Amino acid sequence: MVEQDPSAPTLFDLGDLAPTAPTFMDLEDPNYAYMFGFLQADGHLAQGSGQKGRLTAEINARDAHILHEFQRLTPYNSSITERVRATNFAKEHHSATWTLCALEARTIVNRLGIPYGKKSWIIKPPRVEFSRPDYIRGAIDADGSLGWTAEGIPFLSFTSASTAMAVYLCHYAKKITGAERIARRNARDQVYVITYYKEQAQQLARHLYYPGCLGLDHKKANAASIQTWVRPADMKFAPPRKRWTAADDRELLRRGDPATAATALDRTEQSCAMRLWRLRTGQTPTPAE
Repeated sequence: MVEQDPSAPTLFDLGDLAPTAPTFMDLEDPNYAYMFGFLQADGHLAQGSGQKGRLTAEINARDAHILHEFQRLTPYNSSITERVRATNFAKEHHSATWTLCALEARTIVNRLGIPYGKKSWIIKPPRVEFSRPDYIRGAIDADGSLGWTAEGIPFLSFTSASTAMAVYLCHYAKKITGAERIARRNARDQVYVITYYKEQAQQLARHLYYPGCLGLDHKKANAASIQTWVRPADMKFAPPRKRWTAADDRELLRRGDPATAATALDRTEQSCAMRLWRLRTGQTPTPAE
Protein backbone atom coordinates (compact mmCIF):
# COMPACT_ATOMS: atom_id res chain seq x y z
CA MET A 1 0.00 0.00 0.00
CA VAL A 2 1.35 3.42 -0.95
CA GLU A 3 1.86 5.70 2.04
CA GLN A 4 0.54 9.27 1.90
CA ASP A 5 3.18 11.94 1.37
CA PRO A 6 3.05 14.09 4.52
CA SER A 7 4.12 17.12 2.47
CA ALA A 8 1.19 16.78 0.07
CA PRO A 9 -1.56 19.44 0.43
CA THR A 10 -4.78 18.29 2.08
CA LEU A 11 -7.79 17.98 -0.20
CA PHE A 12 -10.06 19.74 2.30
CA ASP A 13 -10.22 20.80 5.89
CA LEU A 14 -12.90 19.37 8.18
CA GLY A 15 -13.74 22.90 9.26
CA ASP A 16 -14.70 23.73 5.67
CA LEU A 17 -17.52 21.21 5.68
CA ALA A 18 -21.06 22.60 5.81
CA PRO A 19 -22.28 22.92 9.40
CA THR A 20 -24.67 20.26 10.54
CA ALA A 21 -28.31 21.18 11.01
CA PRO A 22 -29.27 22.19 14.55
CA THR A 23 -30.87 19.58 16.76
CA PHE A 24 -34.66 19.63 16.77
CA MET A 25 -35.83 22.23 19.29
CA ASP A 26 -32.36 23.49 20.15
CA LEU A 27 -33.64 26.70 21.71
CA GLU A 28 -30.34 28.51 21.25
CA ASP A 29 -31.16 28.38 17.53
CA PRO A 30 -33.28 31.50 16.71
CA ASN A 31 -35.76 29.60 14.53
CA TYR A 32 -36.46 26.90 17.10
CA ALA A 33 -36.67 29.47 19.91
CA TYR A 34 -39.32 31.33 17.91
CA MET A 35 -41.15 28.12 17.04
CA PHE A 36 -41.20 27.01 20.68
CA GLY A 37 -42.46 30.39 21.92
CA PHE A 38 -45.24 30.32 19.32
CA LEU A 39 -46.28 26.73 20.11
CA GLN A 40 -46.11 27.28 23.85
CA ALA A 41 -48.52 30.19 23.55
CA ASP A 42 -50.82 28.99 20.76
CA GLY A 43 -50.21 25.26 20.31
CA HIS A 44 -51.94 22.31 21.94
CA LEU A 45 -50.36 19.05 23.09
CA ALA A 46 -52.96 16.29 23.41
CA GLN A 47 -52.48 12.89 25.03
CA GLY A 48 -54.14 9.88 23.38
CA SER A 49 -54.39 6.26 24.44
CA GLY A 50 -51.12 4.46 25.07
CA GLN A 51 -48.30 6.39 23.46
CA LYS A 52 -50.57 8.17 20.99
CA GLY A 53 -50.97 11.91 20.95
CA ARG A 54 -50.43 14.97 18.83
CA LEU A 55 -49.09 18.50 18.87
CA THR A 56 -51.22 20.95 16.89
CA ALA A 57 -51.32 24.64 16.07
CA GLU A 58 -54.40 26.13 14.40
CA ILE A 59 -54.17 29.68 13.08
CA ASN A 60 -55.79 31.94 10.49
CA ALA A 61 -55.16 30.57 7.01
CA ARG A 62 -53.55 33.88 5.98
CA ASP A 63 -50.64 32.95 8.29
CA ALA A 64 -50.25 29.38 7.00
CA HIS A 65 -46.78 30.27 5.74
CA ILE A 66 -45.45 30.03 9.31
CA LEU A 67 -46.83 26.48 9.63
CA HIS A 68 -44.91 25.52 6.50
CA GLU A 69 -41.79 26.90 8.21
CA PHE A 70 -42.54 24.71 11.24
CA GLN A 71 -42.92 21.73 8.94
CA ARG A 72 -39.59 22.53 7.31
CA LEU A 73 -37.86 22.79 10.69
CA THR A 74 -39.29 19.50 11.95
CA PRO A 75 -37.37 16.30 11.06
CA TYR A 76 -40.50 14.20 11.67
CA ASN A 77 -43.58 13.61 9.55
CA SER A 78 -46.16 16.35 10.03
CA SER A 79 -49.15 17.62 8.10
CA ILE A 80 -50.94 20.88 7.34
CA THR A 81 -54.69 20.93 6.71
CA GLU A 82 -57.22 23.72 6.17
CA ARG A 83 -60.88 24.09 7.03
CA VAL A 84 -63.69 26.64 7.03
CA ARG A 85 -66.05 26.75 10.00
CA ALA A 86 -68.37 29.06 11.91
CA THR A 87 -67.02 30.67 15.09
CA ASN A 88 -68.27 33.18 17.67
CA PHE A 89 -66.58 35.90 15.64
CA ALA A 90 -67.35 34.97 12.03
CA LYS A 91 -69.75 32.80 10.04
CA GLU A 92 -66.87 31.54 7.93
CA HIS A 93 -63.44 31.33 9.52
CA HIS A 94 -60.73 29.89 7.29
CA SER A 95 -58.01 28.28 9.37
CA ALA A 96 -54.89 26.15 8.85
CA THR A 97 -53.69 23.46 11.27
CA TRP A 98 -50.23 21.92 11.62
CA THR A 99 -50.20 18.47 13.23
CA LEU A 100 -47.24 16.49 14.58
CA CYS A 101 -47.74 13.03 16.08
CA ALA A 102 -44.22 11.61 16.55
CA LEU A 103 -43.73 10.46 20.16
CA GLU A 104 -40.08 11.50 20.21
CA ALA A 105 -40.91 15.03 19.08
CA ARG A 106 -43.76 15.33 21.58
CA THR A 107 -41.50 14.15 24.38
CA ILE A 108 -38.93 16.82 23.51
CA VAL A 109 -41.38 19.74 23.51
CA ASN A 110 -43.10 18.43 26.63
CA ARG A 111 -39.80 18.30 28.55
CA LEU A 112 -38.96 21.82 27.38
CA GLY A 113 -42.16 23.23 28.78
CA ILE A 114 -45.29 22.53 26.73
CA PRO A 115 -47.56 20.51 29.03
CA TYR A 116 -50.28 18.15 27.87
CA GLY A 117 -53.81 19.51 28.01
CA LYS A 118 -54.78 22.96 29.25
CA LYS A 119 -51.69 25.07 29.73
CA SER A 120 -52.46 28.79 29.47
CA TRP A 121 -52.08 29.42 33.23
CA ILE A 122 -48.98 27.29 33.82
CA ILE A 123 -46.60 27.83 30.91
CA LYS A 124 -43.30 29.52 31.74
CA PRO A 125 -40.05 30.47 29.97
CA PRO A 126 -37.69 27.54 29.31
CA ARG A 127 -35.18 26.53 31.97
CA VAL A 128 -32.53 25.79 29.36
CA GLU A 129 -30.50 28.36 27.45
CA PHE A 130 -32.60 29.96 24.71
CA SER A 131 -32.56 32.82 22.23
CA ARG A 132 -34.60 35.35 24.15
CA PRO A 133 -35.75 37.86 21.50
CA ASP A 134 -36.82 35.04 19.17
CA TYR A 135 -38.69 33.18 21.91
CA ILE A 136 -40.55 36.35 22.91
CA ARG A 137 -41.33 37.21 19.29
CA GLY A 138 -42.87 33.76 18.88
CA ALA A 139 -45.06 34.27 21.94
CA ILE A 140 -46.12 37.73 20.73
CA ASP A 141 -46.89 36.45 17.22
CA ALA A 142 -49.15 33.85 18.84
CA ASP A 143 -50.75 35.83 21.68
CA GLY A 144 -49.83 39.46 21.10
CA SER A 145 -50.55 42.37 18.85
CA LEU A 146 -48.70 45.32 17.39
CA GLY A 147 -49.60 48.14 15.09
CA TRP A 148 -51.48 51.42 15.43
CA THR A 149 -54.18 52.54 17.85
CA ALA A 150 -57.29 54.31 16.55
CA GLU A 151 -55.53 57.59 17.43
CA GLY A 152 -52.54 56.71 15.25
CA ILE A 153 -50.21 55.79 18.13
CA PRO A 154 -47.86 52.79 17.75
CA PHE A 155 -48.33 49.99 20.27
CA LEU A 156 -47.13 46.48 21.09
CA SER A 157 -48.99 44.22 23.51
CA PHE A 158 -48.91 40.69 24.88
CA THR A 159 -51.80 38.81 26.48
CA SER A 160 -51.35 35.77 28.71
CA ALA A 161 -53.02 33.98 31.61
CA SER A 162 -49.58 32.86 32.84
CA THR A 163 -48.01 34.89 35.64
CA ALA A 164 -44.53 33.59 34.74
CA MET A 165 -44.87 34.71 31.11
CA ALA A 166 -46.23 38.15 31.99
CA VAL A 167 -43.54 38.81 34.59
CA TYR A 168 -40.80 37.63 32.24
CA LEU A 169 -41.94 39.92 29.43
CA CYS A 170 -42.04 42.90 31.83
CA HIS A 171 -38.52 42.07 33.02
CA TYR A 172 -37.11 41.60 29.52
CA ALA A 173 -38.82 44.64 28.01
CA LYS A 174 -37.50 46.86 30.80
CA LYS A 175 -33.95 45.92 29.75
CA ILE A 176 -34.72 47.01 26.18
CA THR A 177 -36.88 50.08 26.72
CA GLY A 178 -36.27 51.16 30.31
CA ALA A 179 -40.05 51.14 30.81
CA GLU A 180 -41.31 49.44 33.96
CA ARG A 181 -44.54 47.47 33.89
CA ILE A 182 -46.18 45.67 36.80
CA ALA A 183 -48.04 42.53 35.75
CA ARG A 184 -51.64 42.63 36.98
CA ARG A 185 -54.60 40.52 35.89
CA ASN A 186 -57.50 42.48 34.41
CA ALA A 187 -60.86 42.30 36.14
CA ARG A 188 -62.87 41.08 33.14
CA ASP A 189 -60.88 38.06 31.94
CA GLN A 190 -58.34 37.54 34.73
CA VAL A 191 -55.50 37.65 32.20
CA TYR A 192 -52.46 39.87 31.89
CA VAL A 193 -52.35 42.45 29.11
CA ILE A 194 -48.91 44.07 28.94
CA THR A 195 -48.84 47.03 26.55
CA TYR A 196 -46.19 49.46 25.34
CA TYR A 197 -46.86 52.64 23.37
CA LYS A 198 -45.01 55.20 21.28
CA GLU A 199 -41.18 55.10 21.47
CA GLN A 200 -41.24 52.12 23.81
CA ALA A 201 -43.30 50.11 21.31
CA GLN A 202 -40.91 51.16 18.54
CA GLN A 203 -37.85 50.10 20.53
CA LEU A 204 -39.28 46.74 21.45
CA ALA A 205 -40.56 46.01 17.94
CA ARG A 206 -37.21 46.98 16.42
CA HIS A 207 -35.40 44.67 18.83
CA LEU A 208 -37.69 41.69 18.38
CA TYR A 209 -38.48 41.95 14.66
CA TYR A 210 -34.99 42.29 13.24
CA PRO A 211 -34.28 41.90 9.50
CA GLY A 212 -34.54 38.32 8.26
CA CYS A 213 -36.18 36.95 11.40
CA LEU A 214 -38.77 34.19 11.33
CA GLY A 215 -42.24 35.55 12.01
CA LEU A 216 -45.74 36.25 10.77
CA ASP A 217 -45.56 38.40 7.65
CA HIS A 218 -48.27 40.84 8.70
CA LYS A 219 -46.70 41.42 12.13
CA LYS A 220 -43.26 41.93 10.64
CA ALA A 221 -44.85 44.50 8.31
CA ASN A 222 -46.54 46.21 11.27
CA ALA A 223 -43.28 46.22 13.21
CA ALA A 224 -41.63 48.03 10.31
CA SER A 225 -44.58 50.37 9.81
CA ILE A 226 -44.65 51.73 13.36
CA GLN A 227 -41.01 52.79 13.06
CA THR A 228 -42.21 55.67 10.86
CA TRP A 229 -44.02 57.36 13.75
CA VAL A 230 -42.50 60.61 15.02
CA ARG A 231 -43.69 62.23 18.23
CA PRO A 232 -45.47 65.53 17.48
CA ALA A 233 -43.68 68.60 18.81
CA ASP A 234 -46.60 69.44 21.12
CA MET A 235 -46.89 65.94 22.63
CA LYS A 236 -45.33 65.87 26.08
CA PHE A 237 -43.33 62.96 27.47
CA ALA A 238 -44.96 61.29 30.46
CA PRO A 239 -42.57 61.25 33.42
CA PRO A 240 -41.55 57.78 34.64
CA ARG A 241 -43.76 56.37 37.36
CA LYS A 242 -42.36 56.47 40.87
CA ARG A 243 -43.14 53.20 42.63
CA TRP A 244 -44.30 53.14 46.24
CA THR A 245 -41.97 51.43 48.68
CA ALA A 246 -42.74 49.94 52.07
CA ALA A 247 -40.89 52.87 53.67
CA ASP A 248 -43.08 55.33 51.71
CA ASP A 249 -46.23 53.55 52.88
CA ARG A 250 -45.12 53.61 56.51
CA GLU A 251 -44.35 57.33 56.33
CA LEU A 252 -47.69 58.05 54.67
CA LEU A 253 -49.58 56.13 57.35
CA ARG A 254 -47.56 57.78 60.12
CA ARG A 255 -48.43 61.26 58.89
CA GLY A 256 -52.00 60.39 57.89
CA ASP A 257 -52.29 63.62 55.90
CA PRO A 258 -51.81 63.65 52.09
CA ALA A 259 -50.78 67.32 52.02
CA THR A 260 -47.86 67.03 54.44
CA ALA A 261 -46.91 63.58 53.13
CA ALA A 262 -46.74 64.94 49.58
CA THR A 263 -43.96 67.33 50.58
CA ALA A 264 -42.05 64.74 52.59
CA LEU A 265 -42.26 62.05 49.91
CA ASP A 266 -41.84 64.33 46.87
CA ARG A 267 -45.19 63.25 45.42
CA THR A 268 -48.44 64.94 44.46
CA GLU A 269 -51.14 65.37 47.08
CA GLN A 270 -53.57 63.47 44.83
CA SER A 271 -51.17 60.51 44.62
CA CYS A 272 -50.76 60.44 48.40
CA ALA A 273 -54.51 60.68 48.98
CA MET A 274 -55.22 57.76 46.68
CA ARG A 275 -52.46 55.63 48.20
CA LEU A 276 -53.64 56.40 51.72
CA TRP A 277 -57.19 55.40 50.80
CA ARG A 278 -55.97 52.12 49.31
CA LEU A 279 -53.93 51.34 52.43
CA ARG A 280 -56.78 52.14 54.80
CA THR A 281 -59.35 50.11 52.83
CA GLY A 282 -57.07 47.09 52.55
CA GLN A 283 -56.74 47.23 48.75
CA THR A 284 -53.01 47.63 49.30
CA PRO A 285 -51.40 45.47 52.05
CA THR A 286 -50.17 47.36 55.09
CA PRO A 287 -46.34 47.30 55.15
CA ALA A 288 -44.63 45.32 57.89
CA GLU A 289 -42.85 47.29 60.55
